[in-house]
Amino acid sequence: MTIIVSARAALPLVTAALVAACAAPRHPGTDTTPASPATTTATAAGETAMSDAAWRSLIEQSSAPAWRGYKSDSLPKGWSVKDGVLSKSASVEDLVSRDQFGDFELSLDWMLSRGGNAGIFYRATEEYDKVYWSGPEYQLLDDANHPDGKSRLTSAGAAYGIYPSPAGIVKPAGQWNTTRIVVRGNHVEHWLNGQKVVEYDLASPDWEAKVKASKFSAYPDYGRAKQGHIAIQGDHDGTLSIRNAKIRELQ
Repeated sequence: MTIIVSARAALPLVTAALVAACAAPRHPGTDTTPASPATTTATAAGETAMSDAAWRSLIEQSSAPAWRGYKSDSLPKGWSVKDGVLSKSASVEDLVSRDQFGDFELSLDWMLSRGGNAGIFYRATEEYDKVYWSGPEYQLLDDANHPDGKSRLTSAGAAYGIYPSPAGIVKPAGQWNTTRIVVRGNHVEHWLNGQKVVEYDLASPDWEAKVKASKFSAYPDYGRAKQGHIAIQGDHDGTLSIRNAKIRELQ
């Protein structure tokens, strides 16, 4: 037999059921902890709840097929991968990504030895002899023990030689730091250990003035490419290690 209940009559029943459900104690094994940044990321550009499926890993467990040497087809001598960590221990050739990226978010962990100096370049081309003549640089540095640490324009997290980063955020040599670089259109953000340390707009009047006043004024295409390679600087002495490197393209 079918019993027909009007919507008005059913409302108290539904309400009671909802109240009971909300009042019921959670199961002790239920995990109510918010998702970690590894599975849910909010970018500085305002995106939310983006899953890991959108990310591309740039380092495998024992190889780095996503990388090659600057103006070369193979991984330069001196770079190696072990247990998912890409590293070098002396001055070696720079690396560039095989693919090119325009609008993207890059995330990675890095660690330097005492007095270490390196950099991450973006939208870099291979038109010049050196990668840093075309691509803006996110500085990697042991601020406390390298001369470049005396200026915020050349310290960890800075847009090298153009925009300074604040002091006190980078971790000491021998410890892992986490970097994020977000590029969308002309807007660029540098993040270090969860804090935004640099924000600027390529081709803005302010940027143009700063470039003109820097050593990069000698290279007319510096920072002009709309897309290009991600690059890792290797031509300084000391150990550089990188892990958990991943990238996603932004639409």
